[in-house]
Amino acid sequence: MREYSAPAGKPVTDDENLADVVWANAERFSDVVSFRRQVEGTWLDVTAKDFADQVAAVAKGLIAAGIGHGDRVAIMSKTRYEWTLIDFAIWAAGAVTVPIYETSSPEQVYWILSDSAATAVLVETDTHAGAVDEIRGRLTALRHTWQIEGASPAVDELTALGAEVTDEDLHARRREVSAAELATIVYTSGTTGRPKGVELTHRNLLAEIRADIEAFPELMEQGNSLLCFLPLAHILARALAVTALSARVTLGHTSDVKNLVADLGTFRPTFVVAVPRVFEKVYNSAKQKAHSDGKGKIFDAAEATAVEYSHAVDKGSVAFGLRAKHLVFDKLVYSKLRAALGGRCVAAVSGGAPLGERLAHFFRGIGVPVFEGYGLTETSAAAAVSTKTAFRVGTVGKPVAGTSVRIADDGEILLKGSVVFGAYYNNAAATAESLTDGWFHTGDLGELDDEGFLKITGRKKEIIVTAGGKNVAPSGLEDTMKASPLISQAMVVGDQRPFIAALVTIDEEFFPSWKTQHGKPAQATVSDLAADADLLKEIQTAVDEANKQVSHAEAIKKFTVLAKDFTEASGEITPSLKLKRNVVNKNYASDIEALYQR
Repeated sequence: MREYSAPAGKPVTDDENLADVVWANAERFSDVVSFRRQVEGTWLDVTAKDFADQVAAVAKGLIAAGIGHGDRVAIMSKTRYEWTLIDFAIWAAGAVTVPIYETSSPEQVYWILSDSAATAVLVETDTHAGAVDEIRGRLTALRHTWQIEGASPAVDELTALGAEVTDEDLHARRREVSAAELATIVYTSGTTGRPKGVELTHRNLLAEIRADIEAFPELMEQGNSLLCFLPLAHILARALAVTALSARVTLGHTSDVKNLVADLGTFRPTFVVAVPRVFEKVYNSAKQKAHSDGKGKIFDAAEATAVEYSHAVDKGSVAFGLRAKHLVFDKLVYSKLRAALGGRCVAAVSGGAPLGERLAHFFRGIGVPVFEGYGLTETSAAAAVSTKTAFRVGTVGKPVAGTSVRIADDGEILLKGSVVFGAYYNNAAATAESLTDGWFHTGDLGELDDEGFLKITGRKKEIIVTAGGKNVAPSGLEDTMKASPLISQAMVVGDQRPFIAALVTIDEEFFPSWKTQHGKPAQATVSDLAADADLLKEIQTAVDEANKQVSHAEAIKKFTVLAKDFTEASGEITPSLKLKRNVVNKNYASDIEALYQR
C-alpha cells in the first residue's frame, strides 16, 4: 500500500466563511476589477466594491423573503455573472447553495429540490421556470421561485424586497456562519442510479481556495484574468471561480460555446479552465483549417516540433537546432494558436477526464502548458494537480496542500484531507460505503510514485473482464480514440466476451468538413456512411493509436459506427459528459451482440 501526503497549507479558522472574501476585497481592494460582465457584446468592469454592494442587496432580499440560516436555495442557470453573484448572496444570508444543471429534466430537478428540501430556487429562463412549475405541487418545502431573466429579473426583485433590511442585520447573519457549516450540496451527475448530494462545508471550499492559490501562484494573482465557460453547476468551474475572486483575478463568464473563440478574443484571459474535449477541439480545428488552407505540411511539422520540444524540456536539455526550429514555428504557427485563445493566455487547467499525453506535449510545446488536475465533487474539485514546479505529462501531479493519497491493495485511489467531504446528504448508507476512517474511496484506480506524482489508470467499477479472464480498463482506450476529430464518443465493451470491441459515434461538428475533404455527398448522413471505407479507415487509425497502450489481449478487435451520438437527453451521458454505460449497453444491446456474431 503506497501513500503520499502533501504538507498542510494555511489552516482555516473556525469563524471563517466564504462570504468573508467579498467584504475583505471590498475593504482592502475596493477599486480592483473583480469581474468583467458581458452586456450586449461589451465587457463592463465590476469592481470589488460594486460586487460587495450587489451581493449585499441580493442577500438582504433573501433575508426579507424569509430565507433562514441553513436553508437550501437552488440555482438552475447556465454560466453567467448572476450565478456567481447569487451564490455569494446565498452564503451571505447564511443559506446553502444547491446547484442544478440548466439542462436537467423536470424529474431530475424534482429529485434535487425534494431531496435537499430547498425552500427557494432561482431559475434562468421561462423553460426552467416551466420545469419547476410542472413539479411544484409535489415540493412541500419550496416557497419561492425567482427568475434571472424576464419581466421581473430576480436580482432587481430581491434588491427591492430587501430595501428595509439593514447592513447590521445582514452582517450579523453572515457572521453567524462558521467554517464547519454547510456551504453547498452538489448533486453528482449520477452515472449509475440517482444523483447523491455531496455536502461541502465552508472549510472544504476555503481549503480548496488556499490549495489552488498555493499551487498556481503565477496564475492566481491580481492582474490576471480567467474566462469561465464550463457549467458552474460543476464543482471544477465553481471552485476556480471562487478561487479567482479570492485571489483578485478578474473573472468573466460565458456559456455561448459557439462564440467562445470570439469571447476569448475580446476578453483576452491570462489562463483558461476546461475539460480535455475543449483542448481536443482547439487542436483538431486548427489542424483541420491548416489542411483545408493547403498549409497542412507546415502544421504537421510544427506539431511534431512542439511535441519534440516538450519531451526535450522533460529531459532537461533542448538542442540548439530544435530550439531554432521551435522559434521559427513559434512565429509561423504557435503564435496564431495562442492568438485564438485571446493572445495573453500563458497556461490552462484541465480536469474532469484524462488529457492525452501527445496533446499535453503539444500545448506545452506551443507555449500554453496544460496543468492537469484530478478530483471529484467529493473533494471540492482538485485533490491533486500538476503545477509549474511539479509537472509530469501523463500524471495529474501531486496532492494539493493538506491532502493525502493512498493506493489500496486493489489499486483504488483513497483520499483524505481538508478538501474531502464529510457526508452524502440524507444518505448514511452511501456515506458509510465511501468513507472509512476519514479516507474517501474514490472508485478510481491509480498509481503513485515515490515523489508523489499520481497517475489515473481507470475506474474500478468500469473494469471489463473478458471471457479469458483479462482485466481491461476501458477509459484509457476511449480517451485516446476521442482525440480523433472524427470521433465524438467511444465506449469499449467486452465483459465476459471473447475479445474487446467498441461502439463509436461521429462528431457532428467535424463531420461536414470531413465529407468535403473526402469527396462524400454533402447530404450523406452518418448512417449512410457507416460502412464507408474512408470513414472506417480513419476510425481504425484512432483504434490503432489506442491499442498501442495495451497488450494484444486488451486491444480493440472490432468496432461499429452508430448512427446517432450519445446525448444527455437520451440519458446516455451525464451533464459533465461522462458515459452512463448501463444505459448505452441497454440502448445498443443489438449492436453489441452483432459485433460478436460476425
